[in-house]
Amino acid sequence: MVAGSAGCGPRPAMLLLRSLRGWAAGALRGSRPRTSGSPASGSGPRYRAWLPDRENEKEKKSVICVEGNIASGKTTCLEFFSNTTDIEVLMEPVPKWRNVRGHNPLSLMYGDARRWGLTLQTYVQLTMLDQHTRPQMSPVRLMERSIHSARYIFVENLYRSGKMAEVDYVVLSEWFDWIVRNINVSVDLIVYLRTTPEICYQRLKMRCREEEKVIPLEYLEAIHRLYEEWLITGGLFPIEAPVLVMEADHDMEKMLELFEQNRARIFTPENWKHGP
Repeated sequence: MVAGSAGCGPRPAMLLLRSLRGWAAGALRGSRPRTSGSPASGSGPRYRAWLPDRENEKEKKSVICVEGNIASGKTTCLEFFSNTTDIEVLMEPVPKWRNVRGHNPLSLMYGDARRWGLTLQTYVQLTMLDQHTRPQMSPVRLMERSIHSARYIFVENLYRSGKMAEVDYVVLSEWFDWIVRNINVSVDLIVYLRTTPEICYQRLKMRCREEEKVIPLEYLEAIHRLYEEWLITGGLFPIEAPVLVMEADHDMEKMLELFEQNRARIFTPENWKHGP
């Protein structure tokens, strides 16, 4: 290790950190401080502080994340609202996860989670960070999932199921904690499409996506339990924003009706209530 001296200026690590901070301050619209406690250590609060009062409230832009299990109807929800005035939609960047310079880490992970789980989730964290930080052009951004569920649901599931080594879990958690402390990845509302794993399994089989053919019902059950722990019962992880729960086991026609019936609840900030 090379030690710095008073006459040689800051150490390289400090220069790197200073550069990262400068990039974050210049490229993003500001950050919300994260409450103390690391998910990896189990000391995090149950609810994250939600602060609706921000600078320049007249120019406030909202971020709404649609969360839920695989095949819970998230894409259908976003497509339903995609033509709404003053709303921009960001689908989950699945095409990127299927093709990273000719490689398909999504398929690799489903085939061998122990070997490829860290590879996929590292890239998921990067691409979801890109989703959160790209310039927002409309007053409302509607996102499919978030960097928060990537960490609290999918990374957590790999670790709890014994398919991710503790050192990999801790490293990913450290990266996530740094991101949340230093970069604005805040969310204003979470729409939770609540489904039973059995319904998701039936839908998954019907849509026949190549990578999903190997997903067992047990995997969907594990993802469902983590979503319930995060957004309904509360537990190890903070809730990022008010939560609107929509029961989503219905057929397509009924779900479209429910989306329309809940339009005002989703897009009117005065209707948002903090907590599940």
